Amino acid sequence: MARRPGTPRLLRELNDRAALELLIGEGPLTRAQIGDRTGLSKVTASQLLGRLEERGLVQVVGEQAGGRGPNAALYAVVPSAAFVAGLEVGPEAVIAGIADITGAERSRAVVALDDGADPVQSVHAAVAKACRSAKVPVSALHAFVIGTPGVVDPRTGDVRFAFDLPAWHEGVLDALRRDLGRPVIIENDVNLVAVAEREHGAARDVADFALVWIDRGLGLAVMMGDRLHRGVSGGAGEIGYLPVPGAALPEGVTESVTYGQPALAGGFGSLVGADAVVALAAEHGIAGKSALEAVAEAAAVDSGPAADFLDALATRLALGVAAVNIVLDLGLVVVTGALGAAGGAPLARRVEHATARISPTRPRVVPGQLTRTPVLQGALHTAVAHAREEVFSTTTD
Repeated sequence: MARRPGTPRLLRELNDRAALELLIGEGPLTRAQIGDRTGLSKVTASQLLGRLEERGLVQVVGEQAGGRGPNAALYAVVPSAAFVAGLEVGPEAVIAGIADITGAERSRAVVALDDGADPVQSVHAAVAKACRSAKVPVSALHAFVIGTPGVVDPRTGDVRFAFDLPAWHEGVLDALRRDLGRPVIIENDVNLVAVAEREHGAARDVADFALVWIDRGLGLAVMMGDRLHRGVSGGAGEIGYLPVPGAALPEGVTESVTYGQPALAGGFGSLVGADAVVALAAEHGIAGKSALEAVAEAAAVDSGPAADFLDALATRLALGVAAVNIVLDLGLVVVTGALGAAGGAPLARRVEHATARISPTRPRVVPGQLTRTPVLQGALHTAVAHAREEVFSTTTD
């Protein structure tokens, strides 16, 4: 990568970026507070704020009373400096959210999907609906991030396949970019859940962790050094096909594991999929329940046969968690998705203990904290980060 010389313009860009990030995280702030936190002189801080005001990036939002002399003006980032859209695409609906550059969500909209619904039309309809609610024109959006199940090719950014979205396939990304006229990113939904848990949930301020997702899909996201690990082909995290003791080897692998559908013939998914969980619950006297109902009921009771069922399920889950831990030694594993939320702390605690029995190191295992649209939350956060990179890096143009 080419190095940029330390020109006055570059230094101004760096100072502007530091001040904007500071105002996002800690604002509103006075000129003196900005100077103190950034190490800038009063003159430089004043010039910086003047430049950012002229660009429409900061504004005075109030005053702070001091000692002698006039009150000091309080500055904050202008929320409308940029808007973004985040979307969660599932087999039944598209959920779209609009956020401003501060990360505040302005609106949310849901558009139902029919079988074979055109991806471009569905996304555009959801975005337009959310924009109308937020009173923001679609043309004002700086970035779009879309979470989908399945595998996204990290080399092209396009969908290779999505197991329960047959209309989403290679070529969708270019079609969306042409329609929306702005940068579009498609990301695996479990990866976006990991982003959301990293920013707002159980993995907050943790740079290295794994997230096991058991919901519509069975998947894994890995964050190392605050960066998602996607693999060469985008297939990192297809944990349902992990060969484990007690299950046949998975063969004829063609697509992601779908939670709630008939179990795989082999691999980790055949032990912890919905059918397998229902059968395991019945063995412990919890019959006539769906997998999620059985786990939630057992976690609420947490004694007797219910506790035995959770122990048995945790032993199975530990096979996958231990494999990940032995290879990566990340220290923290978040168990989430519908089943992880149903099991909560009682299940997570048992998975941690069961993993310690078969792993040389003991990771901390916790339930996810974000149980409502975590994919959308991750998409919005990612979109806001891209918008800030664009807007905050061009303050001196």
